[in-house]
Amino acid sequence: MTQKIAFQGELGAYGHEACAAARPDFEPFPCRTFEDAIEAVRKGDADLGMIAVENSTYGRVADVHSLLPESGLHIVDETFVRVHVNLLGKKNATLDDITDAYGHPVILPQCAGFLRQQNIHGHTSTDNARAAREVSEGDDKTVAALASELAADIYDLKVLARHIEDHDRNTTRFLIMSREPDYRKRGKHGMMTSFVFRVRNIPAALYKAMGGFATNGVNMTKLESYMVDGHFTATQFYAEIEGHPDDRNVQLALEELNYFTDKLHVMGVYPAAARRHEK
Repeated sequence: MTQKIAFQGELGAYGHEACAAARPDFEPFPCRTFEDAIEAVRKGDADLGMIAVENSTYGRVADVHSLLPESGLHIVDETFVRVHVNLLGKKNATLDDITDAYGHPVILPQCAGFLRQQNIHGHTSTDNARAAREVSEGDDKTVAALASELAADIYDLKVLARHIEDHDRNTTRFLIMSREPDYRKRGKHGMMTSFVFRVRNIPAALYKAMGGFATNGVNMTKLESYMVDGHFTATQFYAEIEGHPDDRNVQLALEELNYFTDKLHVMGVYPAAARRHEK
């Protein structure tokens, strides 16, 4: 039986592209929202989830880090997808015909310069692939979609302008989620550990909590904060470090962190992607 991997969006979305690249032997399982993708894995309708977490141009994908700790799932891998934004139109359209283009709110800032230069008005869609499908189903050659070339193939659209992103290294990072953790892996490029924590209400708690990573030589690659349940006083932190919880220096650092926190939850241990080592 073919295993399935859930992603947010319709067929042809960048999440679909990530699934095809990272898990080509899995059947893509499109979901309307990130919550739906997570729920599909949790219920067993899909075996893995492909969740976008950040883009090199746009930044953090809104709300994802607040969803992941409550998901009950575990991060088992990461993958980076070079996001090429393309302007897709009807077969009988030309670039000069286009007055309006639709794309996800995350993708519009990634090609804002091109749209401004071409005097094309950008509009939001719930999904880039959906925008492509709707252009395909319509008969207005002045309307285009901002999407992948995979979407152009699926919905039989014409690529009117290729690779229109403003930055030539535009990349989205995805986390692969599973119902069960896998601490047995060891990656060629090292390991990553992701966790969430809340510091105790004592003076300089965050400063003291971070000290254990410095003194034990553990590299922290990400530290982000976000409010919990809309309370300004309840701040949770999401962190990523290089290393495996079985490594002695990581053990010592996490033990020291635990002393200064009232919540510490490891969300995943997974191989570092080769992309992290590219210059």
